[in-house]
Amino acid sequence: MGLLQTALAAIYPPRCLGCGETVDSDFGLCGKCWGQAQFIGGAFCDSCSMPLPGAEAEDTLHCDACMRTPKPWAHGRAALIYSGMGRKLVLGLKHGDRQEISRPAAAWMRTSVQDIVTKKTLIAPVPLHWLRLAKRRYNQSALIAKNLSDLTGCDWCADLMERPVRTASLDGKSRAQRAEILDGAIRVNPRRKHQIIGQPVLIVDDVMTTGATLAACADVLTKAGADQVCVSILARATKDT
Repeated sequence: MGLLQTALAAIYPPRCLGCGETVDSDFGLCGKCWGQAQFIGGAFCDSCSMPLPGAEAEDTLHCDACMRTPKPWAHGRAALIYSGMGRKLVLGLKHGDRQEISRPAAAWMRTSVQDIVTKKTLIAPVPLHWLRLAKRRYNQSALIAKNLSDLTGCDWCADLMERPVRTASLDGKSRAQRAEILDGAIRVNPRRKHQIIGQPVLIVDDVMTTGATLAACADVLTKAGADQVCVSILARATKDT
């Protein structure tokens, strides 16, 4: 097996997920691409992971937006800022059939959620409408959720939630318009309701912009009896992105 792996590595050397250059190990980034990835660290909002420069990282903090309009989940974590390399990786996974990105994405997200998950946490992806799933052939959030489950040891459920309504784009919509568009668009899978009652749930998605879809998911899970709902995102948009 060792000789086979050595031979395969010689024929197909590991490539950077960002630029394709040769790297030391699979599913990694070269030094240049790593430098272009803005990982979230230091002080950040406990609800939406918005970086908070100048604040003390040891404190539990909330950004102005989350203080004005609290999120319907307990804690939120994101690994990257949705710009530069972060944006490239999200778009590659979401629209470029770069399914291999889901594995390192889950590893980065595992680091960010270590303080908010337990072995009892149930991991669930944001669902896709079946027409969108048929077109894309996979749910990128489900790929990340499966890998995150493997890394954390937490159970996961690919179809804990359903999306029976194909919604229009939320870009440029007001908070009220987004709520109206998403009203009834996401629901708990009737066959999975028993898995939610009294259970902490971690919702997984690839990117957060307004947070409206995540809020809709958190609302239906809370109403279904989840003990605590948290969210884990690969990348979150900021005002500058």
